[in-house]
Amino acid sequence: MKQPYDAVVKGNYTKPGVTRTCDGVNFTLSVKGSESTALILYKKGTEEIVEEIPLKEKAMGDVYSIRLKGFRPERYEYNYRIGENIVTDPWARKIVGKDQFGQWIHKDENPHKVRGGFAFDDYDWEGDSPLKIPYEDGIMYQLHVRGFTKSPGSRVKKKGTFLGVTEKIDYLKELGVNQILFMPVYDFDERIEREGEENSYREPQREPKINYWGYGPGHYFAPKPTFACHDAVREMKDMIKALHKAGIEVLMEVFFSEDMDPSMMLGCLEYWIYYYHVDGFSIVGNQEITQLAAKEPLFSTVKLLAPYFATDSIYGQKETPAFKNLAEFNGGFMVDARRFLKGDEDQAQKFSGRIRKNSGKCGVVNYITNHDGFTLVDLVSYEERHNEANGEGNHDGPAYNFSWNCGIEGPSRKKKIADLRFRQMKNAMLLLLLSQGTPMILAGDEFGNTQRGNNNPYCQDNEITWLDWSGQKKNGEWFRFVKEAIALRKKYGLLHQKAELSGADTRCFGYPDISFHGRQAWYGGFENTSRNFGVMYCGGEKSAEEYLYVAYNLHWNAQEFAIPKLPEGIRWIKVMDTDQEVCGSEEDIELKDQKTFTAKGRSILVLVGRKQ
Repeated sequence: MKQPYDAVVKGNYTKPGVTRTCDGVNFTLSVKGSESTALILYKKGTEEIVEEIPLKEKAMGDVYSIRLKGFRPERYEYNYRIGENIVTDPWARKIVGKDQFGQWIHKDENPHKVRGGFAFDDYDWEGDSPLKIPYEDGIMYQLHVRGFTKSPGSRVKKKGTFLGVTEKIDYLKELGVNQILFMPVYDFDERIEREGEENSYREPQREPKINYWGYGPGHYFAPKPTFACHDAVREMKDMIKALHKAGIEVLMEVFFSEDMDPSMMLGCLEYWIYYYHVDGFSIVGNQEITQLAAKEPLFSTVKLLAPYFATDSIYGQKETPAFKNLAEFNGGFMVDARRFLKGDEDQAQKFSGRIRKNSGKCGVVNYITNHDGFTLVDLVSYEERHNEANGEGNHDGPAYNFSWNCGIEGPSRKKKIADLRFRQMKNAMLLLLLSQGTPMILAGDEFGNTQRGNNNPYCQDNEITWLDWSGQKKNGEWFRFVKEAIALRKKYGLLHQKAELSGADTRCFGYPDISFHGRQAWYGGFENTSRNFGVMYCGGEKSAEEYLYVAYNLHWNAQEFAIPKLPEGIRWIKVMDTDQEVCGSEEDIELKDQKTFTAKGRSILVLVGRKQ
């Protein structure tokens, strides 16, 4: 067989992984120690070794680097041999040999099964550019590529793939979503090794579990091949380009372990930005890298989500970023919203602080449900976790979820229970969508998807985690409510403002930008037993629909709310009420003495000040 290259020469060791040059291909690999190392070339699509090229001398430090002149990569695949082990390049841009999701690949039995492929930047983006949607205008949607369309009810041709997501773009636009947060889409290890593990509640486990979620080590530069039909590189780029054309941003969750090389982590983020036009990242695990990335000029317009950012250290105490790209992404809002929803004491004042949080230096992403925990319908149907299917004796996952089952654990046919759960779901969605910052909806919550009470389905690649799209039709009234609630948020800019509200009349229009009210106007009445409050927003312009009032009553009994008097010629109109069966209808609010009104138990009302 003819030699697959013309010559082997010293490579450019500053560019890790595989890069194309004007006369060939550059291979660079970091190897600690003095074990013998070689580059293995395979015939494309096979495990047939064409040639093994020893890497004799390190170019610098622990880095090997060679250039194959005249090499035609489209005919080959590659791995490395380090000592006695066959290793796939951690910087590989394409992974081959993985045929189906969850397939057990025993490296000891077949070390050449998984290989690195070649992927270079020859994709036509057709002028695609970052959307740069401000956090305050975002409606975020978290999904798992496989679980989103894997169910037969998804009615897509390419189920469980990047192309399956592309087929659902019209649906996402109908819902009102303009940002997607993808759970890991790079190639991750689908095996969770727990061999020989024993404890008091579980037998020794000899078979590996499926790593369905994907949080763990992986090939961080390669899109997951089992999320594709044929070519993961092209199909993921096609998906992102199509989402951008539809006005939808793409954010990725990336898990970095604490011991990872910072240069590799930063290189990973840069790679997805440059080669895949990704708009942002939620970084899980290693949080030191988020602080480093936040200071990088390259990332100044790239969204970065993390539990915390030291903004004074990043920007200085007086400086404000030209584009707010950082955002807090933590469970604080979730806990306070869930406790307020279920009617716990001493939560009204806490949640009143959550709805206005939105600093000038750092945004905030709010959520009530996340992939890690109950879905929304499970949140109002279960108080206990039901994780038996995970094979860990129902000991995994959080034991307490700040949830309330509305009187019966699990599914119920009782109309009283069903009606209460439906109202609580509407309340939960409005707690999320009427708060400042960026709301994040868990995929499937908009049509009542359930995980059967499993709050930790990390290893479930089945109907527990695949979205049941039949809910879109069965729960049509709920789906319509969610769409109308999203549209309401978008319609009224008072609900999604750029900066945090001060609570003062800084523009001298006669009303503060935000104010709280209880049984008396201008007095919130946040006693520890309070489960209700009213909040009024003023846009500062004396024109129609620049005044908005939200009455939150999470008490089980009806409560009276006082309401401020508006300027002459403007009246209060009710535009949403979670106690009503029909949503989206508008009517005059019934005011007692033009000062107060009553909200029924466990309900939220939205009023708008409108010119007569």
